[in-house]
Amino acid sequence: MSELAKQVAHAGRLIARAGLVEAFGHVSARRPQGGFLMTAATPLLQARAGDVIQLDIAGRVTGGEKALCPLEAPLHAAIYSACHDVGAICRTHSPAAVIWASRGEVPPLVHGLGGLSGVVRFHHEPQLVSSIEAGRAAAGDLGAYDCLLLHANGAVCTAATLQEAVVRAWYLEERARVAEHATRARALTDSEAVLRARHYEAESKRAWDWLALRFGEES
Repeated sequence: MSELAKQVAHAGRLIARAGLVEAFGHVSARRPQGGFLMTAATPLLQARAGDVIQLDIAGRVTGGEKALCPLEAPLHAAIYSACHDVGAICRTHSPAAVIWASRGEVPPLVHGLGGLSGVVRFHHEPQLVSSIEAGRAAAGDLGAYDCLLLHANGAVCTAATLQEAVVRAWYLEERARVAEHATRARALTDSEAVLRARHYEAESKRAWDWLALRFGEES
């Protein structure tokens, strides 16, 4: 049982406790020695390191129970193959993000902390990303950006670390929720957003500390 497997399982439990997933969703992290680890297709509230699936960079199971490998493993494999700076992925179905994904729109950035979601793009295919070809198409739309809303199908949040990916998933949901309710709010201009972003590195660390305290095992 590796330390990384423990971290992947912990992140899975955390996003479930935080309401970013219910029955469906998964977390993964790139392995330093190649491939990646991914939570099993079981309730994330009970994710355990011993159940984490090990896959190679092509998305083939190399460790763990193959029958419990999530259908969207090709999505994670394609992103890790195409985006070498991505070290972790959270695949979520949080309520407000799902609303915007179902509309086919990216929520505007109308408040500063919403920018902790990073740069968000849209993928217009509503089907599960369960094949190599579909994974490559989604990874192509993600490109060098941070989060991807999947048409009628939730979101994908990526980052260099598990902690940053969880923070992005949380603030993508907040960004979507605030934009949904603040209907007359003015979106930040590009220059305003860039200026506000100078604080994000420190704020992301602080946000992770709060999320871990609020939704971790000790909560």
